[in-house]
Amino acid sequence: MTQIESPKVVKKKLFSPIWLLPVVALILGAWLGVKSIKESGIEIVIHFPSAAGIDIGKTLVKYQGLTVGKVSDIGIDDDLKGVNVKVVMDYRADPFLNQNTLFWLVKPKASITGVEGLDTLFSGNYIAIQPGDGRSATEFEAQREAPAILPGSEGIMVELKSPKLGSIDVGSPVFFRQVPVGSVVSYRLDGNKQIIISAFVQEQYTHLVHKDSRFWNVSGLKIDASLAGIKVNTESIASILAGGISFDSGSETTKANNGDTYPLFQDEQTAIGGVMFTLSAESADAISEGTALVYRGITIGNVDQKQLTKNGVEFSAHVEHHYKTLITPDSRFWLSGAELSLKGMKNVGRLITGSVISVLPGTQPPTESMQFELASHAPDLLIADKLMLTVVAATHTGVSTGAQIRYKQLPIGQVLSVNLSDDFAQVEYQIEILPEFKNLVTQGSFFVPESALSINASLDGVNVTTRDLTTMLEGAISLVPSKNSELVKANSILALHESLETAQALYAQQQMTQLTLNSIDGADLLEGSPIYYKKMQIGAVAKINWQAKTDKFNIDINIDKKFAPLIKANTVFWRNNAVSINASLAGVNIDVAPLKGAINGGITLGHLDSNIASDTQTNLRLYDNQSLALMQAKVIELTLPVSAKVTPKAAIRYQGHQIGEISQVKLDPTLTTLNAKAYLYGDYAAHFSRIDSEFFIVEAQISLAGINAPETLLTGPYIGVIPGKETSTSDAFTAKSHARLDANIPVDAVRFQLVDTQLGSIKVGTPLFFRGINIGQIDGYQLADSGVDITLFAHVNAQYAHLVNKSSQFWDASGIKLDVGLFSGAQLETQSLETILAGGIAIATRDVTTETNTLSENDRILLQHNKLEEWIEWQPTQTK
Repeated sequence: MTQIESPKVVKKKLFSPIWLLPVVALILGAWLGVKSIKESGIEIVIHFPSAAGIDIGKTLVKYQGLTVGKVSDIGIDDDLKGVNVKVVMDYRADPFLNQNTLFWLVKPKASITGVEGLDTLFSGNYIAIQPGDGRSATEFEAQREAPAILPGSEGIMVELKSPKLGSIDVGSPVFFRQVPVGSVVSYRLDGNKQIIISAFVQEQYTHLVHKDSRFWNVSGLKIDASLAGIKVNTESIASILAGGISFDSGSETTKANNGDTYPLFQDEQTAIGGVMFTLSAESADAISEGTALVYRGITIGNVDQKQLTKNGVEFSAHVEHHYKTLITPDSRFWLSGAELSLKGMKNVGRLITGSVISVLPGTQPPTESMQFELASHAPDLLIADKLMLTVVAATHTGVSTGAQIRYKQLPIGQVLSVNLSDDFAQVEYQIEILPEFKNLVTQGSFFVPESALSINASLDGVNVTTRDLTTMLEGAISLVPSKNSELVKANSILALHESLETAQALYAQQQMTQLTLNSIDGADLLEGSPIYYKKMQIGAVAKINWQAKTDKFNIDINIDKKFAPLIKANTVFWRNNAVSINASLAGVNIDVAPLKGAINGGITLGHLDSNIASDTQTNLRLYDNQSLALMQAKVIELTLPVSAKVTPKAAIRYQGHQIGEISQVKLDPTLTTLNAKAYLYGDYAAHFSRIDSEFFIVEAQISLAGINAPETLLTGPYIGVIPGKETSTSDAFTAKSHARLDANIPVDAVRFQLVDTQLGSIKVGTPLFFRGINIGQIDGYQLADSGVDITLFAHVNAQYAHLVNKSSQFWDASGIKLDVGLFSGAQLETQSLETILAGGIAIATRDVTTETNTLSENDRILLQHNKLEEWIEWQPTQTK
């Protein structure tokens, strides 16, 4: 039987991966479509007067050299007044396509002011864009010219007002001291009487333009020809060809803002100069434009223009700014020409050059607008109103009687007489100042003599200045006025300095902080020696004075006022060494002073640590070196025996510790003592400068017993000191040849006196022995007034005080004792080797020491020469 298989049921899949391909393709196509639409560009329309220089598909739109669009089509506008240029802009330019965005065509342009659009010779014309603000727009009107300020340009724009344009054009340079700092960007008419010129100043030069700056025209070539000569004036070749504008920075107080307005003057003289005023006269005979205004032979201004008025002729004139102080409301003017008479001829040159207007300065304060009458002859001068003064100088300057007193090389007075002062210390010049110049002489003014020949040689070259023949023959004096407005009274005394530099140096010195330092010597300093702070010069030495009474020096110094804050309570000064060498195991440190300080000497200013006490008087001392200054060492004077071998740098010691040093040693004029200057270190000065402090000389003492102070054999003698106990202090002491007898005796030692008829080998330091042990010593000796005996001053150390009392016996144990008898033979008696060499005193005590038998400082005990055997047997039964 045939077996039939049962059918299999297979479950159909709901989704096949093959369907992912059309889905991805659909998404990718949509993204590419959106991207293509987004980046397809933005179409705008720009209206131009003509399509000259614009090509479809070629002309680009650029911003700062970057292509941001391209011309796609050109069509004629509906009004037939231009063309509409369709431009496809990059989609990224959308934020910049606003209502105030500007477009203009850039093409090559050559003019006198320069060449523009030079890059278009290679890349072709292009349309430039300057982004603006406002709402978004797609239609624009092209600019006929490029904007005044191109994209990327920064600076300020100022407006200049002028009655005429002259040769100024767009692109004309703007100069500052003949350096081009900007250019003219545009100009326009303002009504029918003036032109407004827009000038751009580059950002790096904007700080030169201030609210009170003055602008003037430097265009072309200015030629002023007259009988007096020919004057040619120009700024630069560029200004000759393309015109130009120049300006000054004014008072440099307030900077200009963008859009500020200034008048444009016709020339520099009019812009910067002086005082403008008017003169009125009945007629204009012998007066023309350019007629000079003259004061004492110097041309100080000119007539600018003349015009008819109802009452005659009016002249507009100006005086140069150098002389503007001469023109005041009470100034006087008159016409002056050549004078011919039987007595002779004056001002003959004016027959050729023409008449001039002479000026007599006034004394009243100037006003803004001034008008004067032009007289036909000179006015009478008020000679009685002259200012009489006395000018004093340290030496005669060569100025003689009749010499001129000048201001800015103008005569303002003369010297009446030259005499010595009553004390013959100074030279006095009696001078007179003309009344019209009295207001120039104010408090703080001074005078300097003029040199007929002045030669200034430096690395930059040689400058030779000469004066006129009058200065060479008679000399002259120049007035240097002060800024003070208070006038000098008649018969006042003013200074005549050797030169302007000397006066300036004196003024600078007066502006400095002045101090006086005390020094024990001149410190190798000179006037002008530098003062340093951290190796930077901050002042100089002004003067060095020797004080005969104290044999000390006062050093006057000047510190620049800007360093005045360095002068504090903890400020100290010390002298500089030309070369300072500090050698130690760590190495050798060599410090060389600056060249000027090494040659002329120098002073260094420093400060103490905040924890070091100081006082003002101490800080005004000039220390020998930095370490003494920083330790606040105190100066004292020591009087030494003439035989003392103490030298400078010798130490001052207390119990072996150095507490000071000797700075200077010299022989007294009496030849009997030595005078020494010494320093006590600041930490110890309070203890050892007390009035009862004792100083003494310590030097080596060689004897059979040994050597005392052996270190002085190498270092030399030094000064020992014992501190005082009084509260009062002193800075002068007398040093003894040795320490006092009880200087080294302990306070708790037992003191007493021994009496003998002969000193023998006993001396200061002879030891006291008890059973061979050193328990004390002889401190000194003294011969009695009667000459009968000798008193020995002795002490026993405190730890052995119980071994001596009034029952003790003392005998001389020095040397060797030999006793020779006929029948007993010879007996040799000696103590230790020390007593043989240095001597000694032996002690034996019978009773126990109690309060009743203790020795006192005034007890006197007989010194025995021979000992008794029973003394050796004494043994006190009780000891302490």
